[in-house]
Amino acid sequence: MYLRPDEVARVLEKAGFEMDTVTPKTYGYRRGENYVYVNREARLGRTALVIHPTLKEKSLNYADPASDIKTCDHYTRFPVYLVGATQDHYGIPHGFSSRAALERYLQSMFD
Repeated sequence: MYLRPDEVARVLEKAGFEMDTVTPKTYGYRRGENYVYVNREARLGRTALVIHPTLKEKSLNYADPASDIKTCDHYTRFPVYLVGATQDHYGIPHGFSSRAALERYLQSMFD
């Protein structure tokens, strides 16, 4: 079982991220130069945390992504995915099975 989006949001806030964007599909969080999204549509939490694509290689040292990419027109602070018909923005989705695992990941990635 993965953390639900609201649980991921609470862990982000505890880690010093500040919510600055709310849409029907996402919460956007900033801490310094770093930006992440919480995928509000991830009911089971498997793709609840979405990181910037440029962090993919670094992230592989700490967690496996849930899939190669996650596209959404609401990820406006991320680049546009130019393959396919839609041209949506994209990021790298992750799911975490515990708050402690997410906290460790955030500390490794963003501290």
